[in-house]
Amino acid sequence: MSAIDTLPPLREVIATHGLSARKSLGQNFLLDLNLTAKIARQAGDLTGCDVLEIGPGPGGLTRGLLAEGARHVLAIEKDPRCLPALAEISSAYDGKLTVMEGDALEINPLEHLTPPIRVAANLPYNVGTELLVRWLTPAEWPPFWQSLTLMFQREVAERIVAVPGSKAYGRLALLAQWRADARIVLHLPPEAFTPPPKVSSAVVHLTALPEPRFPADPAILNRVVAAGFNQRRKMLRASLKGVAPDMEDRLRTAGIKPTERAEQVSLEAFCALAREVAKK
Repeated sequence: MSAIDTLPPLREVIATHGLSARKSLGQNFLLDLNLTAKIARQAGDLTGCDVLEIGPGPGGLTRGLLAEGARHVLAIEKDPRCLPALAEISSAYDGKLTVMEGDALEINPLEHLTPPIRVAANLPYNVGTELLVRWLTPAEWPPFWQSLTLMFQREVAERIVAVPGSKAYGRLALLAQWRADARIVLHLPPEAFTPPPKVSSAVVHLTALPEPRFPADPAILNRVVAAGFNQRRKMLRASLKGVAPDMEDRLRTAGIKPTERAEQVSLEAFCALAREVAKK
């Protein structure tokens, strides 16, 4: 019996089902159920919420979310080897867990979720950033989620919460902080995982704002920011010259010096530039 429920400890589950982590799937398993419950608590009060989890693996965080009172958990798992272990969790929690086999980049989970919805996941390293950008850049806002509680490599987590002028500041920081409050809530060393990754990890909690901090078209802002940071050593007049005609004039109208580099420009100024680019 584990410390949080009546199911076996995760090491026993992994041994029973032959679940060795696969590098090709970006898998690193958290086996300490007290730690996975602690991560689940960072998602806030789950009572009355549906939770979307990506890449549950053997179900450590899944069990934490259910033990913390989630109304329902939808887990999307690409690795079919993990499905029997997850089925055991669903049985133990009276069907509060639904498991979908497939690629999270290709599945629309909203047909299986009822608001309010929170997202909590130890994201597979190979799809984590792409999923985050998708969740931050829907055409309509507010999004389907109230909050995101996500584990990343520490370097990625630091990029999400970075401030202008810092080495980590870039596209992820701008997109995250434009529409959400973002903070690092937990640090995890490599030895917390099986197998231990080569880098440390961190959990980031993002709370959706009712509306963006500054007005801008999400697609245009994403394009401007991506172009600006794609060549971050260049002045913006050079890195953005292909985005729109008369870019130097548009930069000045937005209050940005054409000789500045992307990491020197605030979120507010990038949003002003996106509005200028949107003009004919």
